[in-house]
Amino acid sequence: MQNKQRFIQPKNVKEAMNIIQNLFNSYRHYPLSSELITYHTQLTKRLQTDIYVEAIKENNPTQLKMLENMVSAMNTWLQIRASNKPFNGKMKNFKLTSGNTPKFKTRNHKIKGNHNYHASRH
Repeated sequence: MQNKQRFIQPKNVKEAMNIIQNLFNSYRHYPLSSELITYHTQLTKRLQTDIYVEAIKENNPTQLKMLENMVSAMNTWLQIRASNKPFNGKMKNFKLTSGNTPKFKTRNHKIKGNHNYHASRH
């Protein structure tokens, strides 16, 4: 009985995908080891087998597409890390996003007039 409480039982496919996405984001920067590769491939196989079958049962084509994107993203991560390159991105909405994009704060500064918007002045 205690083993059933140990494992997380998702209610649907989207919840299972969210759990795996959160797990992936938690270990994406860890040093690559044989245990991490094994864990990662187990998660990927879980997406391709059990979760894929449940997604077919739910009959949601957009969810199937997101699932395929997620599997390819996880495979891409493994290829990048296996080639000893740094990985700065993370998974968001079941896709890989790069972490290199700068974010600019824009403030509009209205100077006398109806529609005279200019960039912020420093």
